[in-house]
Amino acid sequence: MAIAILVPDIGDFDNVEVIEILVAEGDTVQAEDSLISVESDKAAMEIPAPQGGVITELKVAIGDQVSEGSVIAMLEPADDAPVAAPEVESSPAPAPAPVAPAAPAAPQAAPRRAAPVVPTKIDESSFAKAYASPSVRKFARELGANLGSVSGSGRKGRITQEDVKAFVKNVMIHGGATAGGLEVEPMPEIDFGKWGEVESRKLTRINKLTGKFLHRNWVTIPHVTQFDDADITALEAFRKAMVADYKAQGIRITMLAFLVKAVVVGLKAFPRFNSSLDASGENLIYKKYYNIGIAVDTPDGLVVPVIRDADKKSLVEIATEMGEISIKARDKKLKPADMQGGCLTISSLGGIGGTKFTPIVNAPEVAILGVSRSKMQPVWNGEGFDPRLMLPLALSYDHRVIDGADGARFTTFLSSVLAGAAEELL
Repeated sequence: MAIAILVPDIGDFDNVEVIEILVAEGDTVQAEDSLISVESDKAAMEIPAPQGGVITELKVAIGDQVSEGSVIAMLEPADDAPVAAPEVESSPAPAPAPVAPAAPAAPQAAPRRAAPVVPTKIDESSFAKAYASPSVRKFARELGANLGSVSGSGRKGRITQEDVKAFVKNVMIHGGATAGGLEVEPMPEIDFGKWGEVESRKLTRINKLTGKFLHRNWVTIPHVTQFDDADITALEAFRKAMVADYKAQGIRITMLAFLVKAVVVGLKAFPRFNSSLDASGENLIYKKYYNIGIAVDTPDGLVVPVIRDADKKSLVEIATEMGEISIKARDKKLKPADMQGGCLTISSLGGIGGTKFTPIVNAPEVAILGVSRSKMQPVWNGEGFDPRLMLPLALSYDHRVIDGADGARFTTFLSSVLAGAAEELL
């Protein structure tokens, strides 16, 4: 006969949120096996099974609120299964933070060697502050992985067991390079107040996560940046005419919407740019879909929501969606799924200024397009100079996948698309 598994005494906590379901219906568990993870504003806890048996029914889902006495699941006890006194294991957890860009998809394979791997000396301070459950902390210690250098892909940036596996595998493949960067001497601690007045401000969670991802991408990907200028004189005139037509509908027709459509045309012409290296680094995965990431500047830092199936959407649909995701990004309402699955990212600084910059590849993508502010320039037509509106392009790419010739071909092709018939991008 099945018995009910209840939430045991968890101290002063009440109505805590279920953040992970660690078992499924039909699973066989042993006494003290973790069943669910819950989180309060102060701690993350795992609720264990009081005895061994088979889970016949789950009574909670992710996002549910539970308290002492709440039913977690129904368990059919195993014969002669010992009953364990339930002990709730907990670990510190940060207060809820804005949703951060999710880490690139982690490889789902275990390390190739069974022996513990020590990528770096464990920093106990950063290990203690890492956002992970007790079981993940124990797993990381068994492998000698420094949790302070692991990027979390779980809810609210929580580190999962798969993140730890991916971290260790990355260390083994790259021979000492870690997901947080190369093994170098740490920065010295400096008292800047010795030279004048200072103020210390904490980085936002988005700032910290973005910094880790960009650092990893910069030190593990051989970057090359190809620069070009696209003549968008005719395209800009066409865009301005559309602006007037759609203003009454509340739709902003920006140059970025045209760039999304042009990039899709480029990816179809150069499929290698629409690929990713697999975890082994020995195979190239070609994608048959066209999801374009858009870097959005928010008060809390940079996020990259993704416009899915951009090849199947009209320019007006893309412009509308871009307006919606920009609002969601600034209101902190983006979900992790909204920022996953990109094929190529566009980072546009045209609305701010500048002439050129070198964007960092957003792995596992193999290229990123940087766009600066357009300006009128004299262009030689064979007989004289014509004033033309030129748009600076900066294409950074992974040199392991794309060589310089193809990088130049891509920007040249993209420039020709932007200079061509604007109607073809609708």
